[in-house]
Amino acid sequence: QTHPPAAEAEVDFHDLWVILRGVKTKTALFTMRLSYSARAAHRAFLTQGQEAFLEGHVHAFDRFGGIPLDKIRYDNLNSAVTQVLFGRTRQENDRWIAFKSHYGFESWYCLPGHEGSHEKGGVEGEGGRFRRTHCVPMPVVDSIEQLNALLEAWDDADDRRRVGNRVHSVGHDWAFERTLLAPLPVEPFDTTLALTPRVDRY
Repeated sequence: QTHPPAAEAEVDFHDLWVILRGVKTKTALFTMRLSYSARAAHRAFLTQGQEAFLEGHVHAFDRFGGIPLDKIRYDNLNSAVTQVLFGRTRQENDRWIAFKSHYGFESWYCLPGHEGSHEKGGVEGEGGRFRRTHCVPMPVVDSIEQLNALLEAWDDADDRRRVGNRVHSVGHDWAFERTLLAPLPVEPFDTTLALTPRVDRY
């Protein structure tokens, strides 16, 4: 695949085991990877719910300093897709549509099963590489906030690495790519979920 600068990114969740307040805990590692520079942003959550999915995007866009101009590649996650239709056509949920409209990017969904497994190989490989490089042995933390501070520091440290036989480092290519990304919106998107429960005498 050929990826023009600032055009595309890929998103996925990976399992990340940590020692959280003395207990072995599985967290959901949100990963967004810019396809051109391979600059990645990681964020840990206790669930893969839609709030975590949206908050991961907001974090990644802030870390990158902008938004991909063309598309972001996804699996068929429940946080975004309510129904898989014909080909790459998907029925998306309303909140996800509002989020995409706010930030101005297009979603691109991989084909289900083995047929689409290679279509976002960058972020698939990134999850394993990042965990092997920085999370062995398991991180020992007192809070998710402390874990995420470590993840940010490790993302910054990865700017010095080179991908495969590329001439330049990740940080060098990202410094160029970030100047071409679409600007962030002035107003933030509220990623919290408001619920209206039914109250009865119990």
